[in-house]
Amino acid sequence: MIVVSDTSPLNYLILTGYVHLLEALYGRIIIPRAVWDELLKPGAPAPVREWADGLPAWAEVREPAAPDAALNLDPGERDAITLALELQADLVLLDERRGRREAAKRGLAVTGTLGVLDAAAGRGLVELPEAVARLRQTTFRVPPSLLQELLGRGREREEGEAD
Repeated sequence: MIVVSDTSPLNYLILTGYVHLLEALYGRIIIPRAVWDELLKPGAPAPVREWADGLPAWAEVREPAAPDAALNLDPGERDAITLALELQADLVLLDERRGRREAAKRGLAVTGTLGVLDAAAGRGLVELPEAVARLRQTTFRVPPSLLQELLGRGREREEGEAD
């Protein structure tokens, strides 16, 4: 499975202690160089910089051959979408709405931080309420109704497994 990630999902999965889920779910991920540079910026949280400075073996940094200048997005989002298209990726990880919309317009399968946590919960790798609680302690922004919907789906899934 080929998975390309933008900065935001990596940032929040690192900060919540769930970045290991990427390997568990997808085997490996590809990180555009622009994303890697963002993770290493002096303004990034220390745990994020440390993770990026010592990338695990399942994370690979690549540069897109020809970044799509027509994509009016930040460099990380632009390069994640471009690289996902070049590699014919199975999935691209994006949180920002504009980036997700542009990726979907180009036929890419998209998920974000919440989707990763939901998929991991579905495989019994995390407890969704705990994951959401950790996420709420970061600067992650999402409408509360979306978190409630996610938690509701998690409860329904658990109840269905109990039957």
